[in-house]
Amino acid sequence: MGAEQKVAVITGASQGIGAALAQAYRDRNYRVVANSRSIKPSGDPDILAIPGDIADAEVAERLIGETIAQFGRVDTLVNNAGVFLAKPFTDYTADDFAMALGVNLAGFFHISQRAVAEMLKQGSGHVVTITTSLVDQPIAGVPSVLASLTKGGLNSATKSLAIEYAPKGIRVNAVSPGIIKTPMHAPDTHDVLGKLHPVGRMGEIRDIVEAVLYLETASFVTGEILHVDGGQNAGHW
Repeated sequence: MGAEQKVAVITGASQGIGAALAQAYRDRNYRVVANSRSIKPSGDPDILAIPGDIADAEVAERLIGETIAQFGRVDTLVNNAGVFLAKPFTDYTADDFAMALGVNLAGFFHISQRAVAEMLKQGSGHVVTITTSLVDQPIAGVPSVLASLTKGGLNSATKSLAIEYAPKGIRVNAVSPGIIKTPMHAPDTHDVLGKLHPVGRMGEIRDIVEAVLYLETASFVTGEILHVDGGQNAGHW
């Protein structure tokens, strides 16, 4: 198809939620630009794989630049790349702090700024960011200050950007997951992790994909923090 075929840029797309999102957008006939540090080339001409650390502003510049050069537009940005470091507060190192701020905050800032600039040219677009329900409902025994510090900022930024760009035709939303069955969680931990949700189980990758796709098509929804967390956000249990 020509220039009217939509384009989704997805970070953290080499495995887990990001890889599933890339496939889901392709299944809906989007061209996809997939990024992660370890992303491999794709045999699909409508998937452009661009390796690099999203915390680096030059990577974000190259990512959007190559998207425009190859596909001519940016319709959706999914900020999926992120790190989660569970340590007691006083055990965090300077390197831990720098990593969390680099990937979770700088990564969001650099790529979103460049993507929104392109969306403004076409008068439409959608930014979706993956955060965490620990921001709103910390769990005893799961130390998560760096997640709250960074992902909490992303929740606030989502609402701020939604208001700023609503008149320009650009929507900005977030999906706030509980603990999801991804390669980062060994199968022997699933029972214990499942009990950290009121519904008694972990989430599936498809739960997050379906939430992002809902927001993609929900043209009257912006500034939303959509909790997909098995009830974690509802309160203490």
